Amino acid sequence: MNKQRSSESNIDCSTSSLVLLGWNSFFQASFDGMDNPSGSPVRVSGVRRHSFLVTNGQREWLTTISGRLLHQKQEVFPAVGDWVLVKDSVITTVLPREKTLSRGASGGRGKHEDAARQQQVIAANVDIVIIVCGLDRDFNLRRIERYITLVYNCGLTPVVVLTKADTQVVPETFVCEVEAIAFGVSVHLLGFQDDTGLMKLKAHLDGSTKTAAMIGSSGAGKSTLLNRLVGKDIQRTGAVSSAVVKGKHTTTERDLIMLPDGGMIVDNPGIREIAFWDAGDGVSMSFGDIEELAAGCRFHDCSHTSEPGCRVLEAVATGTVSEERLVSYHKMKRELSYAAERQHKSAERLEKERWKDIAQIVKAIKKRR
Repeated sequence: MNKQRSSESNIDCSTSSLVLLGWNSFFQASFDGMDNPSGSPVRVSGVRRHSFLVTNGQREWLTTISGRLLHQKQEVFPAVGDWVLVKDSVITTVLPREKTLSRGASGGRGKHEDAARQQQVIAANVDIVIIVCGLDRDFNLRRIERYITLVYNCGLTPVVVLTKADTQVVPETFVCEVEAIAFGVSVHLLGFQDDTGLMKLKAHLDGSTKTAAMIGSSGAGKSTLLNRLVGKDIQRTGAVSSAVVKGKHTTTERDLIMLPDGGMIVDNPGIREIAFWDAGDGVSMSFGDIEELAAGCRFHDCSHTSEPGCRVLEAVATGTVSEERLVSYHKMKRELSYAAERQHKSAERLEKERWKDIAQIVKAIKKRR
């Protein structure tokens, strides 16, 4: 998209340009249900420090956010991929999100209490999440498990892309390793000399109106992959260090990019912490092998740690399930349980604060009488 700083005009919600951006019956129903919509619907294509790039499918321009959205905490703050209403280059409303890729806010440094109270929206209204992992020092099965669990928790479809295949003599072995812990997840191998994996990845988006988001560690090759998907250099990539065979991280902003053959993709900065926010079914879906074994345990409340007749421990003993995978399973179960409890307590605290404010108002009224 050409990032032009032009003013918006009246937009017809039924135009094909919006449909190509992912506008569907869900967003149309939300728009139609508004009593007095202020502005026309457009999609957020970029977030900057003090402004937002929006597009109507024909052009892109900079906008600011209204004071109401900025100061009222209960309002949803715009994120890349959001559908918003814009009037006079001001975002007045954020439409309800159909699906959201989010995580617990980073920076807690192990203090769960700090991280669990905040949600960081990585991208809004996405369908597919491309997990990018380089076949160098970035490759880590446990991290891939966490990424997949995060994506499933958000109700989205994960796809794994293993980049830098040229750095390995037999890169196919890594594909087999990932497929052994990512049941039902598409895994694609990507090298600089072979476009086979790239073509298979494109098939997930070509000719569609779906939106994908890329996540992965810094230097995993996300920007290089994006350039190859688009067919030209639109994201600057850093030089590759011969010492660690790793690209320097250069992406610092999130942007929604239109692909030439249909579909959109959100490029994201590297993720250092994979903290969970939603306590969904991610663990059950990511660890289907362990959950299936657990159903055959002697005790229905088996913790899979020391109980007799535990099918999971039997599988670990025979090598069917690795001990590292079981440890990862237990760890993520605890984290999601904590996240659910933390959010529940936070909701109760908010309700108490609400009634405390009401009590203070009532008290002040009585004093004036």
